Amino acid sequence: MNSREIVRRALTFRAPDRVPRQLWVLPWAEDRYSREVERLRERFPDDIVTAPCFFLHPPPTRGEEYGPGTYVDEWGCVFENIERGIIGEVKRPLVGDWGEADRIRTPVERLSVDVGRVNAFVAGTDRFVLAPTRIRPFEQLQYLRGPENLFLDLAERPEGLFRLLERLHDFYKRELALWAATDVDGLQIMDDWGGQHALLVSPVLWRELFKPLYRDYAAVARGGGKFLFMHSDGFIADIIDDLIEVGVDALNSQLFCMDIEDLGRRFAGRLTFWGEMDRQRLLPSGSADDVRRAVRRVRHALWREGGAVAQCEFGPGARPENVAAVFEAWDEPISRNPG
Repeated sequence: MNSREIVRRALTFRAPDRVPRQLWVLPWAEDRYSREVERLRERFPDDIVTAPCFFLHPPPTRGEEYGPGTYVDEWGCVFENIERGIIGEVKRPLVGDWGEADRIRTPVERLSVDVGRVNAFVAGTDRFVLAPTRIRPFEQLQYLRGPENLFLDLAERPEGLFRLLERLHDFYKRELALWAATDVDGLQIMDDWGGQHALLVSPVLWRELFKPLYRDYAAVARGGGKFLFMHSDGFIADIIDDLIEVGVDALNSQLFCMDIEDLGRRFAGRLTFWGEMDRQRLLPSGSADDVRRAVRRVRHALWREGGAVAQCEFGPGARPENVAAVFEAWDEPISRNPG
């Protein structure tokens, strides 16, 4: 099986030859461990890649996204960063009052994709290709409005909140529809919904305001014959059933913020867990043997002739030997660690 077939079989629970792999490397790791990163990529090549954007008209950003200082994103949000290799924070939101919201400019350049080059890229690889879509209504609202303001807005429900959310949602559907018409294998959406031990909002509020948005995104993916991948940090167990219901195929989440065995009992065989290993404690502070035991625990709980991706993020604090141990353990013959 080539990489594309391995991933597709994992997503559809059809017993691939091995567990598919994907390594996420943040600039922090590239700066500090360039040789180790190169070696990891040689030993454990990715089965999943993200297509280049191939914009005909690049969005107007300023600065370096992962560099110290100021970075202005494609929406005009200003991020301040004090450390190289990680992303900064928005300190001065663009929408201080709702009269300013109508002046927010949508980054229409993200729709200027050279589809021919995208399709040529997909045709030139045997790996599973994800679109470089940045669909994140909750996070983008925080960047534009500021987290404190937004949480008050979610309680008070001003009319301006819904106008802005509708604009974001309409734009995101256009972006997804564009990529759904290309030859990529999957689309991506993202929103960090969890704190360390609970959702950042009540499940009731989430289902009322945001679940319908994800349902629309999944419908676009399905209409184009694409798989839908989603990332969300933190404790999100309370909404995983909802994500499955709307049509998310693969979920990247912080498994070790939740009860992994409970996730297996409730969701194994219904959803592909797209990683990940514990980057808060295990990758920085555990031993390689600790990491291998954690991988076996995850596979036992979640693998059902598919339903998992050996994804790992090499980011701040992680040790290269522990990242290597993640993939070494996932590469053990599946029969040694049955689901």
